[in-house]
Amino acid sequence: MPSATRRTFLKQTSAQAVLGSALALGGVQTARSANNGVVRLGLIGCGGIMHFHLEGLLARKEGIAIKWLCDVDPRHLESAVRQMNASQAPAARTTARFEDVLEDDDVDACIIGTPHHWHAPIAIRAMQAGKDVYIEKPMSHVYNEGPLLIAAAKKYGRVVQQGSQMRNSPVTLKAEGLLKSGIIGEIKVARTWTAETREEFKAAPDSAPPEGVDYDRWLGPAPLRPFNERRFHGSWRMFRDYGNGEIGDDGIHDLDMAAWGLDVAGLPAKITARGGRMMAFANCSEYPDNMHVAFEYPDGRLLLYENYSFTAYGLHGFDNGNAFYGTDGFMIFSRRGAFNVYLGPKAERGPTEGKELRGQQGYVEHMDEFLRGVRERTPTKASAETAHRSCALVHLGEIAFRVGQTLRFDPAAERFVDCPEADALLDKAYRDPWKMPAV
Repeated sequence: MPSATRRTFLKQTSAQAVLGSALALGGVQTARSANNGVVRLGLIGCGGIMHFHLEGLLARKEGIAIKWLCDVDPRHLESAVRQMNASQAPAARTTARFEDVLEDDDVDACIIGTPHHWHAPIAIRAMQAGKDVYIEKPMSHVYNEGPLLIAAAKKYGRVVQQGSQMRNSPVTLKAEGLLKSGIIGEIKVARTWTAETREEFKAAPDSAPPEGVDYDRWLGPAPLRPFNERRFHGSWRMFRDYGNGEIGDDGIHDLDMAAWGLDVAGLPAKITARGGRMMAFANCSEYPDNMHVAFEYPDGRLLLYENYSFTAYGLHGFDNGNAFYGTDGFMIFSRRGAFNVYLGPKAERGPTEGKELRGQQGYVEHMDEFLRGVRERTPTKASAETAHRSCALVHLGEIAFRVGQTLRFDPAAERFVDCPEADALLDKAYRDPWKMPAV
């Protein structure tokens, strides 16, 4: 860790060794149990989705203590402080340096809501510092970060939860029971879509960063570039240095549910992608505004992804959804909190989620599972391994699109077959001093 002292590093390394030994023996006495079950949190990246997480955490009133708010933009920190003050929560310390959070022994876990390019570098450092991590989706910015996150979680004995909230929705649990019962037979194909109208952004000139923003730290491991408002808050997702385009923004949610419904335990062996620009060509995004990707698994099952950013009408009544096609019927499922089953050659109506569950999206339950995991050292549904299988679809699909050809992938070697150009896109360069830490 760039700013860690040798003394801090040695203290952390010693703590990790003790934790690893305790886990190997079947249990560990954690700081949470010594702290009356209160999970002490550091929130890193206080804009965007973190406002929603903070609202949910503050509504709990007990069982958690927010110790730190961290962001490179003082405006985000001021907003989060106001949010805490309004709920009469105890004051949290504020900082622009995530290292301050990781070096605090009074922090048990971190919630990471930064732009994508910072997810893995901070999460791995947090695990090395003995913190459990809730990482917003996608947990990895490039493919090779996924195996590193898995290795770190195992080596340091940490609980990991990706922000794939529908994994814990009551709607999902009911649908899962039906699928596992065989109601639609053997599932052969999963189709997933994202159809939401997106704003078009025209290019803007470079300028000075907003006052008070630590722009160099915001860039972190990304290439050094002049500040540009289009590459900053809100629209950074459109640029490969920081985000993953539509497929890695909302698409990862729907891909995750497709992988769940298809019940895949591995990675695809063949990937084909196509897409382009249907919106105004003045849009400054580096990503296509429509994309179709086909993922073929070694056993022949097929996962199809498509997005449309020029419309919001969606398919089967859902702007974001999945269709699971089985030998005896199919299920339409949406992360908006609904599903319908259709059976037999005449597509007769089967079970639905039910009025009592409609619209539930799992946010509270997902955070509940993470906090329980921190307290009791129990696994999560969106663990590093599970999250990697879904994030890999984002990265492999994007690589196939960029290379412009059907790619064969070796899931065991985690490399493409006879395509060095595609292999090179599995990783990226990291700017000093923000190199990825060794695991």
